Amino acid sequence: MKPVSRVISLTTDFGTKDPYVGIMKGVIASINPEALVVDLTHEVRSFDLREAALVLLASYRWFPPGTVHVVVVDPGVGTARRPVLIVTRNYYFIGPDNGVLSWAARSDGVEAAYRLSNRAFMTKEVSYTFHGRDIFAPAAAWLTRGVKPEVLGEPIDPGSLEALGTLRCDSGEDYIRGSVVVVDKFGNVITSCRDSPFRPGDRVRIEAKGGVWEAVFARTFGEVPEGGLLVHINSLGFFEISVNKGSASSMTGLKPGDEVWVRKL
Repeated sequence: MKPVSRVISLTTDFGTKDPYVGIMKGVIASINPEALVVDLTHEVRSFDLREAALVLLASYRWFPPGTVHVVVVDPGVGTARRPVLIVTRNYYFIGPDNGVLSWAARSDGVEAAYRLSNRAFMTKEVSYTFHGRDIFAPAAAWLTRGVKPEVLGEPIDPGSLEALGTLRCDSGEDYIRGSVVVVDKFGNVITSCRDSPFRPGDRVRIEAKGGVWEAVFARTFGEVPEGGLLVHINSLGFFEISVNKGSASSMTGLKPGDEVWVRKL
């Protein structure tokens, strides 16, 4: 089995106003002070599994092999959903078995999966509503200390893991059709598409239930005037609708879940 690095990434919908993220870090530090904890984001929309899954899919491979990626977006916490550890070709993924890990884990290639069940590697008292603190953070920390996955819990069939629906994107020679998955802090509208049939300078029509807009396919924001609407492949590798020094979400009203057509004019 691949060696585990000392790096742990954290992705949650907790925000930073409350103490939850800090408590998880405290638990990790108590078990392994040498662990390097990286905050991927704690600003996932509350309960939004698809946003968290896309963030993880776009980010996991930029970490060193052996990184332990922990995701806590867990509306089913305390129910029958399983706490799991997924081992892939290059990484370890820990979180609830609700599909939030599925896109990234499948992308890297699932090798094994475990239900986290060994109480010896959890906090002394496990709450019904904070498995991030009591199960997921300890498991990640113990992994970075060399504890084997099979010690943390029993193996489960990887085929039994919950999975989100695939990122659907239809495309042709002059169009793409997908859906909005994430709206980021800047109001950029990130879609489910990862390819584009357009070339820089092409004029396109964006169609959604909220209206119709014209834009330019560009490589970067500065290729259109300030306030201008553009479409491009963003730095995460996804097709994005943006405004130069503005908010595409505010301009168009597009939000996660909305279907979008983009056609070449």
